[in-house]
Amino acid sequence: MSERRERKAPSKKSSKDSAPAAKPKIHPRNKHKGRYDLPQLVKGTPELGAFVQPNKYGDESIDFANPAAVKTLNTALLKHHYKLEFWDIPEDYLCPPIPGRADYIHHMADVLCASNYGKIPTGEKVTCIDVGVGANCVYPIIGTQEYDWSFIGTDIDSVSIKSAQAIIDQNPNLVGKIELRRQPEPKDIFYGILRKEDRVDLTICNPPFHRSPDEAQESASRKVNNLAKKKVADPVLNFGGRSKELWCDGGERKFIQTMIRESKNFADSCFWFSSLVSKSSNLAVILESLEKAEAVEVKTIPMGQGNKSSRIVAWTFLNPAQQKEWKNTRWKEKEGSTKASE
Repeated sequence: MSERRERKAPSKKSSKDSAPAAKPKIHPRNKHKGRYDLPQLVKGTPELGAFVQPNKYGDESIDFANPAAVKTLNTALLKHHYKLEFWDIPEDYLCPPIPGRADYIHHMADVLCASNYGKIPTGEKVTCIDVGVGANCVYPIIGTQEYDWSFIGTDIDSVSIKSAQAIIDQNPNLVGKIELRRQPEPKDIFYGILRKEDRVDLTICNPPFHRSPDEAQESASRKVNNLAKKKVADPVLNFGGRSKELWCDGGERKFIQTMIRESKNFADSCFWFSSLVSKSSNLAVILESLEKAEAVEVKTIPMGQGNKSSRIVAWTFLNPAQQKEWKNTRWKEKEGSTKASE
């Protein structure tokens, strides 16, 4: 199983231990290990062929600085690996890298596995909230197809909700497995979304990590220039992203702190809360916030795709007795459970 750091009571001192000793690798169950099989992808999505060209090493690749190429690659990956018949997003909306999204899902499956006698709970009895589902609906797509989980996707943006619903409606294998809820208050995360009767097994979130539009644009410029190997006068972010998807007041640190504060008020409604933490410099403060919130258990899970490293922070407020009752009442059925790969 992938390396992870666990603690009962996170602190300033222990937060330093959360850094992995070795560079994290892509999850062993991730379908996107190694190079993309471009001939196979082009076979299923012929329009991808227009973007395939030799790179500087003579290998077939695509121009990852080209938004149209990235979007078409995503379409091909989702069609080939997750059996989608339709996938599209509005212009300029976030077009996420599929391997990283899949890694998050697989790591959270391992978290559930560790809480369930070494078996991954699967099937519609497992419910996951995707905070900020986006127009692309990628996390629910991967989670439903890999583990047959049910999803509640939330978003503050009505266009994103409409786009995600169109994806669901046009793919029979998604219909009935994903419910979308619009967050009416942009400053809230779980308030207005979680209902008294709701019981969810996990939450996932890829928060907007920039603190301002200028910071987001600066990051876009740096990324596109690096991909293009030259300075681009007016860079267009290859993975897109509207302002609400890329930045918020206080960036990811404040967003996750808000999530932690609200999550405590839904302590009995969810087993595992979690969020991606893109900036390692934010980790210590986030762990301190979890300590102040009196989280019973916290996991810091390193992730790595190519040259990029990030991490997931997951937490629960359930004590051992409550955890045992949860898994015995919600996950007791053994049929369909899957052992985690070591």
